[in-house]
Amino acid sequence: MTVPQIPPSRGTDSRPRPRQSPAGAAQQLFPLAEQLLGGRLPLRLRAWDGSTAGPRDAPVVVLRSRRALRRLVRQPDELGLAQAYITGELDFEGDLADGLRTIWSAVRERGLRPPKLTLADRARAGVTALRLGAVGPRLPAPVSQARLNGSPHSRARDRAAISHHYDLSNDFYALLLDETMAYSCGYWTSEEPGYGPADSQRDKLELICRKLELRPGARLLDIGCGWGSLTLYAAQQHGTRVTAVTLAAEQAAYVRSQVKERGLEELVEVRLCDYRDIRGGDYDAVSTIEMGEHVGDAEYPGFTATLYGMLRPAGRVLVQQMSRGAVAPGGGAFIESYIAPDMHMRPLGDTISLLEGAGLEVRAVESMREHYTRTVSAWHRTLEDRWAEFTALVGEETARVWRLYLVGGALAFEERRMGVDQILAVRPTEAGAAAMPATLHDWYAGAAR
Repeated sequence: MTVPQIPPSRGTDSRPRPRQSPAGAAQQLFPLAEQLLGGRLPLRLRAWDGSTAGPRDAPVVVLRSRRALRRLVRQPDELGLAQAYITGELDFEGDLADGLRTIWSAVRERGLRPPKLTLADRARAGVTALRLGAVGPRLPAPVSQARLNGSPHSRARDRAAISHHYDLSNDFYALLLDETMAYSCGYWTSEEPGYGPADSQRDKLELICRKLELRPGARLLDIGCGWGSLTLYAAQQHGTRVTAVTLAAEQAAYVRSQVKERGLEELVEVRLCDYRDIRGGDYDAVSTIEMGEHVGDAEYPGFTATLYGMLRPAGRVLVQQMSRGAVAPGGGAFIESYIAPDMHMRPLGDTISLLEGAGLEVRAVESMREHYTRTVSAWHRTLEDRWAEFTALVGEETARVWRLYLVGGALAFEERRMGVDQILAVRPTEAGAAAMPATLHDWYAGAAR
């Protein structure tokens, strides 16, 4: 007969069992990330060992190296993410804009906030981090990060901050921008297929000239002239006498070369100096196109006093400037570390109050936020289309800085986290008259192509 076999106890079973493969890095990281963020992670992770975890239909974040984890453990914020991306230790598979849009949407709509962790939670997280090689000495910041010394907005530091961004090289900006070399928001007036970034810039320049009522012989002070797009346009198209001011040596050299090439020596003077060192006055008009963001919060009242002091009575000033909400003024950690050090953007209403506090009468404000989404997106397309040329010119790391900057900037304007406006103001006469037209529509008639 058959003798029934009694199964051995679990503790004495010596039969070989199939070996379970340990969880990959992504499977270990994903639940830890959700715990630290306090909610579901709307991304899919792919780790350096090929493992994946997370929703299959979500944007894919690729961790190419344990170094990315070391950065994020040390600096679990916007700057840590940016450093990992810039160095290529972290990447997005597919459209970077989709990935960033998903992250910001989750933070905004799901309210992802790090919860309070118990000692046991911290211990488990530490063990996982140690096992994955995320613990180690702090990694050096990427070489493209700005390194400034001195007091914020001292003359020397402001020169260094402007040089960090604008003296990257004229060749770089010539590659990125259109033939107008305008590095500011365009004014898109047409949906026709042949209408492009250069057309939007020329329409913007014409609109500014009309708002300032520029004419032959009028005197314009262009503070923060960039590569001279408005300076050259006002002189060539309207016969205006222009004093162009910049702190960037590369820009000054470029504008001077263009002035000579176009035969505008009698109409244009280029000054390489700080706006605080401008002498003279009695200008018919003053323009400052996306330069006020570099002035600083404490220094802005002095800046508006300069705008007022440079104008004759009934003279006009046009400020085109970016803005952010009262909750998050400034430029943001990434912008201030890699793009525009010491940058400060305030709410639009605060800027208007400061202009009025200097004695100027604000006459018109025009939002151009949607125009900047299109402008920055056009720059980004150029960057991607000519990626090999950009990397050959400035290197992979700097090119990735600009990719992140342009993609993030377009989304910030698209989602109303940033704005940009043209503010037109006038210095009243002693009798209080502004000498401004009662209606505004004439400014736009003929400004569009």
